[in-house]
Amino acid sequence: MFLEHIGIIETHWKSELPVVVYRKPNTNEVISIFQHDSTLHHINDFSEKGFVFAPYNKKAPAVLISADKVYSHEYQIREYKFDTPDFGAISGDGREYHIEIVNRGIKEIKNNKFKKVVLSRKIVVPNNSSPIQIFRKVLDSYPDAFCYFWYHPKIGLWIGATPELLFLKQNSTLVTMSLAGTKKSTTPDKPSWGTKEKEEQDMVTQHIVQELRTYVPDLSIGKVNSVKAGNLWHLRTKIWGTVGDLELKSIIQALHPTPAICGFPVTEAEAFINRNENYDREFYTGFLGELNIDNGKTSHLFVNLRCMQIKEDSAFLYIGGGITANSNAQQEWIETVDKSETMLNMIFN
Repeated sequence: MFLEHIGIIETHWKSELPVVVYRKPNTNEVISIFQHDSTLHHINDFSEKGFVFAPYNKKAPAVLISADKVYSHEYQIREYKFDTPDFGAISGDGREYHIEIVNRGIKEIKNNKFKKVVLSRKIVVPNNSSPIQIFRKVLDSYPDAFCYFWYHPKIGLWIGATPELLFLKQNSTLVTMSLAGTKKSTTPDKPSWGTKEKEEQDMVTQHIVQELRTYVPDLSIGKVNSVKAGNLWHLRTKIWGTVGDLELKSIIQALHPTPAICGFPVTEAEAFINRNENYDREFYTGFLGELNIDNGKTSHLFVNLRCMQIKEDSAFLYIGGGITANSNAQQEWIETVDKSETMLNMIFN
């Protein structure tokens, strides 16, 4: 059982040795990967094997934790109900500036500089909770997401839960998705989606399809579905096809960063982000996951969305949202507050 394994994870982490613990969506299997020394391995061409942790900046090196020892354990989800405090005072830092850059983005969109831009911010809060206990709450709260605890002494400690698949490649089959649009969950029912969310989702889908057509001529596109992650709903479209012996590096270059975490067109949106966000995203909106496992036949990577970085007695939370011509700056701000609630609950409840 996973609970009996926690001591081993804590000993490894506190000994300043790399470790990653994760659970894939809709499973009860928690996998732990241990690296035996503190060497910082960088990815060269994505032919490497292990667990990859890549930053948002595609020009910065991705990190590999080598699978020197691998464990698998069953995890039983706890019935866990959070209080519903008002986190507005905590998550409200930077409100004026965020609204200002959202309005700048809307103006640029209306001036036809680009069609969408994803703008984010960082929240810094005090943290006295054990990172392992935070991770357990993440496992309990996000059964449908990829949940992880990642540590390298030369990088730091990150914890997160993401509903967004970058891609799954098994042998010659490739599966990916477009994920965009956000609504807070107030009832068990699927929400009604407005024009803004539908257009945002379609934009992401069309970009991914366009980028992959070169490599995947038999590409198939599924129906748009509503999916829940934590206290939020999103729109999601499955996309799949056959890639043969195509190198992973080509697929990653085609998919990262997607309009779901950057904007569209990507180059113009990325330039606007670099000029206006005023902070380093680091590994937020990068990607992570299994690289070339099962004798090199499988890679299963996810976009690093809902996440936090733990530094000493502080937690750094990263949140953002997609801006289109139909966006309202105040509503976009509220969306970031809503997105912060679940991770803040991991720390304060």
